[in-house]
Amino acid sequence: MQLYPVGVVKQWNEKADYPGNTMQIHIHDEFSAGLKGVENCEHLWILFWMHKLSEEDREKLQVHPRGDVTKEKRGVFALRSPMRPNPIGLTRVRLIKRDRNILIVEGLDAFDESPVIDIKPG
Repeated sequence: MQLYPVGVVKQWNEKADYPGNTMQIHIHDEFSAGLKGVENCEHLWILFWMHKLSEEDREKLQVHPRGDVTKEKRGVFALRSPMRPNPIGLTRVRLIKRDRNILIVEGLDAFDESPVIDIKPG
């Protein structure tokens, strides 16, 4: 199986790495035709690769919810933990604006330079 990044997350202000802030998604030129009509969507689902997760963290199949060691460990498939075998992130964002191959979105909880693997209307 192969995944092809369709774009990349770009931080355009120093606080953009925090949920709720505005970020940009730069769509690669070869996929820009796929954006036709996206400006008619109020919300989008963004699937991205959590590229900062270590190989060691990808091997963990049980974790404490939200890292709280007072809570019993649960399986990663029962949580929204970033620690998982395939670190695919999924976030519903508000589309603020499309400028050619750049989407300006609010609420993306991805880091700068995270590869975007898909976009769906939300």
